[in-house]
Amino acid sequence: MIDIQRIRNNKDEVIELLSRKNVPSEIIEKAFALDEDWRSKTTEVEQLKARKNALSKEIGKLKRENKDASEVLAEIEKISHSIEEIEVLAQEKEAELKNLLLIIPNTPNIDVPVGKDETYNREEKKWGEIPSFDFEPKSHDELGEQLGIFDFQRAAKISGARFVVCKKMGAALERALINFMIDVHTKENGYIEVLPPYLVKAAALYGTGNLPKFEADLFKVDGGEFYLIPTAEVPVTNLHRDEILSEEDLPISYCAFTPCFRSEAGSYGKDTKGMIRQHQFHKVELVKFAHPDNSYNELEKLTRDAERILEYLNLPYRRVTLSTGDMSFSSAKTYDLEVWLPSQSLYREISSCSNFEDFQARRAQIRFKPKVGGKTRFVHTLNGSGLAVGRTVVAILENYQRKDGSVVIPEVLRKYLNGAEIIEPN
Repeated sequence: MIDIQRIRNNKDEVIELLSRKNVPSEIIEKAFALDEDWRSKTTEVEQLKARKNALSKEIGKLKRENKDASEVLAEIEKISHSIEEIEVLAQEKEAELKNLLLIIPNTPNIDVPVGKDETYNREEKKWGEIPSFDFEPKSHDELGEQLGIFDFQRAAKISGARFVVCKKMGAALERALINFMIDVHTKENGYIEVLPPYLVKAAALYGTGNLPKFEADLFKVDGGEFYLIPTAEVPVTNLHRDEILSEEDLPISYCAFTPCFRSEAGSYGKDTKGMIRQHQFHKVELVKFAHPDNSYNELEKLTRDAERILEYLNLPYRRVTLSTGDMSFSSAKTYDLEVWLPSQSLYREISSCSNFEDFQARRAQIRFKPKVGGKTRFVHTLNGSGLAVGRTVVAILENYQRKDGSVVIPEVLRKYLNGAEIIEPN
């Protein structure tokens, strides 16, 4: 949530920055006007209360002097009615302002490239050698079905489109990747592993910015107050909701493996085959709570931690900075890591690493107390996929495939698979 004080003091700057995210200036102007109206009414109420208090003292004086106080009493009654009416209006304006602020996106960092869509994303680096095949590379879904490790038809029978049943080495490979990623992030990168709930209340989703604007993307449990999590970012970020942390504890770094559930609203016709875009998938998530003065250094570290997984797996990838038109509602700056998929001859997203600055922390009231005096401040929150497990399986199958349809298992995963080196049809 944007600080209303920032809109009061730097309205034109906020309008200019949010125009880069295609936010109409009228929305900020409306927030500014609502805030002025609310503050004006609040001031009016305070002035009326002061007048009422003064008149109450005058009544006491009149009574002590045995004088008629009826006119003063009538004025007090009139003021009381006015206070009630104005307080109701002030509360309405305050509620309208809060609801409006909830749907205003975060301002982008000044370093973010300006553009209307992904074509304006800025490539930062490439890593790894794109594999060369002496045959036409197959897609992961074709490979998976031929190897007998994916079953899309039975998944559709059970649950419908955008689901898969992984079996045999397909299931084992997902489990191996989860364990490998968690091991690297906890043992090498210093993250604290957590296993959070998969069902959350609405307050958690308001805190991360998923609600109220993106409810259509979520699965809500019928007849209840819970939602299925779209990512571990939601429960893990909310671990410290309504808390005041100690400055010396920052940064706090968590990693969590969870399933993720997404309705994929608005993705009709996109990636309908295979495992690229599903309603349910697995992900290892990285979440950081950082000092505001150091959060962009932490973004670089977090992104490198995710990149290291791809490098251990020897999967070619590139890093891009998302443009203002391609970045998320809550993000101030996002790096996407995109892995090479031979069947498509292009890079596809496998991780998004973002700094939200104080946008989520302000919504979730996550602050820290400075070591030496001063007021509490909002932390900066960051997160990133480390990595999306299903898409990592996709990348391994496609990049490590052989002409006979078998797939070589990356060396770092073999100890998690009882020494197996190759996935073959069986």
